[in-house]
Amino acid sequence: MRTPICETLGIDVPIFAFTHCRDVVVEVSKAGGLGVLGMVGFSIEQVKEELDWIDAHIGDKPYGVDIVIPQKYEGIGETDPAELERQLEAMVPQGHRDFAEKLLEDHGVPAWPDDSRMGLMGWTEATARPQLEEALKRPNVRLVANALGTPPKEVIDEIHASGRLVAALCGKIKQGLQHKAAGVDIIIAQGAEGGGHTGDIGSIVLWPQMVDAVAPTPVLAAGGVGSGRQMAAALAMGCAGVWTGSLWLTVTEAHAEPAQKEELLKATSEDTVRSRSWTGKPARMVRNDWTEAWEAPENPKPLGMPLQGLVVSDAIRRTSRYAAVADTRKVLFNPCGQVIGQINRVESSKDVVFRLLNEYVDTLERLNGLLDDKA
Repeated sequence: MRTPICETLGIDVPIFAFTHCRDVVVEVSKAGGLGVLGMVGFSIEQVKEELDWIDAHIGDKPYGVDIVIPQKYEGIGETDPAELERQLEAMVPQGHRDFAEKLLEDHGVPAWPDDSRMGLMGWTEATARPQLEEALKRPNVRLVANALGTPPKEVIDEIHASGRLVAALCGKIKQGLQHKAAGVDIIIAQGAEGGGHTGDIGSIVLWPQMVDAVAPTPVLAAGGVGSGRQMAAALAMGCAGVWTGSLWLTVTEAHAEPAQKEELLKATSEDTVRSRSWTGKPARMVRNDWTEAWEAPENPKPLGMPLQGLVVSDAIRRTSRYAAVADTRKVLFNPCGQVIGQINRVESSKDVVFRLLNEYVDTLERLNGLLDDKA
């Protein structure tokens, strides 16, 4: 299974794996796909550490990175990360901080062992720019994706000038057309069933419309791809490949605590919900006490991005580290798509890639078997 995008990026199969785990990036790229490291939540020091590790282990295989530069957010225009954070911190109501802390305390989530802070975590251009600059120093980085909105023109120009490709996610046709007009090389059409930030249109409706609307710009199918059958469906609709995320949350190489993987493995497709409770923008995740609490009419409403991120950044790292402690599982941040209901066992990243390919071939054989030889 090779599409033109494979030739462009120097990969064997058009399977793109979005992940925050460096080990998964390496294993997927070595298996013939393209691992893409999501850098939101990483300090610039962490970005350098992660990319150094990937470069030392990936050999000559290409990989990608994912940044977050929304088109709209509080504080847009401020380019100094420290000043932006200072301004935004002053805008966060104390009541929201107290509410988040009480949720953690009520579920027995231990405090962080030192007084360090997570800060903005990369949800702005000011914080994404240093991450991008570090990534562009790496020869094996062949693709830079923006997770929210059309990247600024100067960002696109900088990436192109370095010889890389630009990708951007979207959930509406008008957004895809904006991406194309701005010079984005690959458009990632994410259906509503996808994990993380999504729109309202389902994948099976969105994908073919996007392919037709932005042709000849290649489209990657995102949202609801967890098997070779779904991958075959995406390619049948004209997509150039698949962009996957939830698939890699529970693999052997994923760095999540065992307790968090258990929560994901037992989750069904009906257990997910789109919520603004973690990032400030609608994102799909596993429903739990945290998401329910922020929806209750008597409680504070989530703030916009990136203000809500400042409210919950401490909760993200504490619940992740202490997933097995007390009732922490009930307030975990578990972004994932509805396809999580298909994921019920731990596999290696390499085995996931090969399973997708085998299922894809089986699907093609089944479809070919439906043809009438007499026709």
